[in-house]
Amino acid sequence: MSTGLPIAHPVRTERVEIPVGGDGATMGGYLARPAVAGAFPGVVVGMELFGVDQHVRDVCDRLAGLGFVALAPDFHHRTAPWAELPRDDAGRTRGFELLHLMTRDQVLADVGAAIGHLRAQGSGQVGMVGLSMGGHIAYLAATAYDLDAVVVFYGGWLTTTEVPLSRPEPTLSRTSGITARVLFLVGEDDHIIPPEVRQEIRDALHEAGVPHKLVAYPGVGHRFLGTDTAADRAAAADAWQRVPAFLNGR
Repeated sequence: MSTGLPIAHPVRTERVEIPVGGDGATMGGYLARPAVAGAFPGVVVGMELFGVDQHVRDVCDRLAGLGFVALAPDFHHRTAPWAELPRDDAGRTRGFELLHLMTRDQVLADVGAAIGHLRAQGSGQVGMVGLSMGGHIAYLAATAYDLDAVVVFYGGWLTTTEVPLSRPEPTLSRTSGITARVLFLVGEDDHIIPPEVRQEIRDALHEAGVPHKLVAYPGVGHRFLGTDTAADRAAAADAWQRVPAFLNGR
């Protein structure tokens, strides 16, 4: 995944197990951090439907090289621990099955546990970056936790109740609870987040007084990170210029 950004640090990675709840249950996660001494800001990385796969791990590694401690929780841990689904029709179908087994309360508990783990690692500042399904989770988490900054990559279903994450009321209706800065990155041709939905998101953020920026990339559909068209590569390069600066408050 080339970003055009200089990598500031070598990276150390590991799989971790994080306690969730009071019954001894744990949630797996992939942790990438700079392999040098020091305290670094933390970032929870919200995975896509397909699990904490190589693409998600690449995003974590890239963030770690840029000076963040990046943790991707395995949100499938209750139903299919460490699942890595193929990025094809069968994988997508299974991913949607697993998505519909997640509840809002469960996922918020998972994010809270991930935030706590990063703070225990020494990260005083914690933000979140979410991809697709994980983008929805990042927006949802911003309504419940005191995050510094949230980056939503093409997070869908925010305005509806068609997935359990957005029930009983649409996640967008919780926008007034957001205290973080929000950067929303999406393709203009994204069939999941069409222009009218993007306008609803803009309006909700504006009305709630949330500092935000929504960037819609022309000629780009859903999921432009890690894909290989010229338009997607250009959108991804621009996004990677924005993300670290935004997480650092610039």
